[in-house]
Amino acid sequence: IIPTYNEAKNIELLTDKIFESGKEFSILIIDDNSPDGTWQKVLSLQKKYPNLRLIKREQKKGLGSAYRLAFREVLKGDYDIILQMDADLSHDPAYIAPMLQLMKNYDVVIGSRYIRGGGVFDWSFNRLLLSRIANVFSRIVLRVPVYDITSGFKCMRRKVLEDIIFDRISSRGYFFQIETTFYSYKKGFRLTELPIVFSGRRKDISKMSLGIILEGLWKILFLSFSSFFSVFHKSSDG
Repeated sequence: IIPTYNEAKNIELLTDKIFESGKEFSILIIDDNSPDGTWQKVLSLQKKYPNLRLIKREQKKGLGSAYRLAFREVLKGDYDIILQMDADLSHDPAYIAPMLQLMKNYDVVIGSRYIRGGGVFDWSFNRLLLSRIANVFSRIVLRVPVYDITSGFKCMRRKVLEDIIFDRISSRGYFFQIETTFYSYKKGFRLTELPIVFSGRRKDISKMSLGIILEGLWKILFLSFSSFFSVFHKSSDG
């Protein structure tokens, strides 16, 4: 699953790299009517790759809603393993093979920038600092043993998506990644991290607005409190 918005310069190279790996993948691209012609590029690539699918939305509705739509769509098929990644070449398709190898023993594999062997290139100091703080804060407050909880490079078993209640996952933006990892862990699925080297966007254009940051802070606290009271309620009933 690859959500796109203004990725016409990258989508062909990324698609080629994925299909050239030799695996029998199907790719689903969710495009929010990119003005740079991304979806037209995908339509052209479909002539070359029969397993390339496109869902074009009429307007930009956010990363979270794109993934929710994509997850519901793939669950209509018989796919057992679902992988999500960014379209801007920041996630190297070379990591897909080792992620699939780890899936033999886990339910969720997360491409991690912040465990030993991982790293980040081409990010400004401020962007990197913000990301590290967000991950440390989320890990401590939510008590999820994942060092890169905001990662958008994930591989999941079908049963994980089937068991997560998407109506409870309401984030429109980047916090969607935290919610899916949080609920996967709380549901008892086996999670692990694979070290990856993340290459930042060419011009280091930060998509992190103040609104997104405030939404993330509020939702992390909300998840923490709701999880605490859920456990408290169960123990009281017992």
